[in-house]
Amino acid sequence: MIQSSTAPYAALLLRMALGIMFVAHGLLKVLVFTVPGTVQFFGSLGLPPIVAYGTIAAEIVGGALLILGVYSRWVSLALMPVLLGAAWAHWGNGWVFSAQGGGWEYPVFLAAAAAAQFFLGDGAFSLTARPAAQQLATTPR
Repeated sequence: MIQSSTAPYAALLLRMALGIMFVAHGLLKVLVFTVPGTVQFFGSLGLPPIVAYGTIAAEIVGGALLILGVYSRWVSLALMPVLLGAAWAHWGNGWVFSAQGGGWEYPVFLAAAAAAQFFLGDGAFSLTARPAAQQLATTPR
């Protein structure tokens, strides 16, 4: 049974955690690895440079939109290729993300979390959420 009174706050918690994680990883690519370093890494995977720029932009902009609660359902769906691409990039390193070069379990878990966000929607305190009374009226019981 879903607690309809607390579900919007669960969606908020998930949305904030995902948003912060995306912004942090985007800024990591800019401030720590640097943009040229990130482009070089993506190139070492056989990807064109535009994919690195797109990934950085998607992580920072998408993360900010999640934090603000702007169409979170669609933003999390749009960010899933970034997470699945990260899983692909780390696949050869094994399962555990603490392995040398990082494994694939963390990006796959985050893809599952993004899928859950898609199904949950914006949640509480979102800029694009429907009013709470309207959400409760349409929530199956």
